[in-house]
Amino acid sequence: MKPRIALIAHDKKKDDMIALAAEYVDFLRGCTLSATGTTGGRLINELGLDVTRMHSGPVGGDLQIGAHLVNGEIDCVIFLRDPMTPQPHEPDINALVRACDVHNIPCATNVASAHLVLSQLQATPN
Repeated sequence: MKPRIALIAHDKKKDDMIALAAEYVDFLRGCTLSATGTTGGRLINELGLDVTRMHSGPVGGDLQIGAHLVNGEIDCVIFLRDPMTPQPHEPDINALVRACDVHNIPCATNVASAHLVLSQLQATPN
């Protein structure tokens, strides 16, 4: 089964997400990807990835991904968070990270942990 990965990045981390995805683009092409609105759009436009786009995070995209996760439709979350900028939808962010913990879903919240998760997924035979 193809890994089902959710990709989310706060505004100041979107460039980092594109750089990260570019490093794993061949692997990611073989995955089922979902992303919040703007992040998904950039992954599609800049890297040519096939991504199911949810709403933008501040208008419910994080919650949409959380619902898919709770329904067993997501295997891992890469959520590049900006810890230095307050987010108006912080409760939604916390709910998504909590859902990852409750359902034992890997959740990488920075580039270093994202590399570890993606490298492991890439090395694991389908």
